[in-house]
Amino acid sequence: MIEEKIPNPNGELIETEISMGTVHPAALEPYRVRFFVEDEIIQEAEITIGVNHRGVERIMEGLPVEKANALTEKICGICSNSHTWNSVLTAEKGLNIDIPERANYIRVIMGELERLHSHLLYLAHGCEVLGHETFSMRIFYIRETVMDLLHMIGGNRVQYGVSIIGGVRPRCELNEMRIQKVESGLDELEKNIVNFSERFTSDPIVNSRIEGVGYLPPKQARKLAVTGPSLRACGFNYDLRTEMPQYDDFDFNIISLDTCDVKANLLMRVLESFESIKIIRQAIKNLPKGPIADRNWEMFDCDFIKSYIEVPRGICYHSFALEDGRVRGSVIRTPSMANIAAMQYAAIGNHITDGQLCIVQCDPCFTCTDRAFEIIEL
Repeated sequence: MIEEKIPNPNGELIETEISMGTVHPAALEPYRVRFFVEDEIIQEAEITIGVNHRGVERIMEGLPVEKANALTEKICGICSNSHTWNSVLTAEKGLNIDIPERANYIRVIMGELERLHSHLLYLAHGCEVLGHETFSMRIFYIRETVMDLLHMIGGNRVQYGVSIIGGVRPRCELNEMRIQKVESGLDELEKNIVNFSERFTSDPIVNSRIEGVGYLPPKQARKLAVTGPSLRACGFNYDLRTEMPQYDDFDFNIISLDTCDVKANLLMRVLESFESIKIIRQAIKNLPKGPIADRNWEMFDCDFIKSYIEVPRGICYHSFALEDGRVRGSVIRTPSMANIAAMQYAAIGNHITDGQLCIVQCDPCFTCTDRAFEIIEL
């Protein structure tokens, strides 16, 4: 049923609305998309989120900071390590804590393993939306290598609890056996990703579905504050990891493409996966000796602290103050908020059958974003 008529760019009222969601077979998480179409071409799009809203920031209010840090891991099952890492970095910045070098390397290893996990999940989901189930299942199979490594280091396949204030947990130490397993796992992973990418990029049916679809002009991407791989898929050569002191010891390339479409977004994740493997290998090879945590720090009150890191989907922001060791005024902003809004624009002008593909090309994480529960409107 049409809830309201809206004008198209020519000022004429659009008569037809197609509503998808909140449950849709192409979406892993619940959200609602309204496409306003003429002759099956999308003229306007509107995304409504908020179904997963759980009030995490409000729950954090007044919690002891270490307990609040653990809670941030529950925000998302895909980037749980990223949220904990950034929350811990926020506390460490406010309390002036310098962590051991070995702990930083382990954090980077876990961060890049999670990036691999996220990018491969995105590729599998993208193939599923394309209707290519064989490619989708193949990527899920390849991703199992990453999940095994995450489980080995963190003790879980989803929420690992690696970072703590002052370093990393003792159970996440990398001994010689674990290092060998990481090295062999990366060799297998790289070989499988190369094999997949060669088949994926040469498939004419796949290319016909992704080339030129969901085009987002660079100017519009900048205007809508797009971040992460979705920004780099629009030709912007920017990655916050180059400004993070945690990555000062590592050499890697910033990947950027300029076709600004679904194909660019998919290829970005493939190419960035090789860079993540490169970073992990450097960390393993040059892993410093010494302790993995410093627990000799003191708690004191501090005003609002903020921390930015580059997570798989872009820039993640955490901020809070500390009072009597408890969190006050927590604010968490994830990259999907800006990216989802931009996908509304990217969907315009495409056929209705490509509508969901245009939306999910930014790898949206609605669970992360659903602390903000208003309708996103351009």
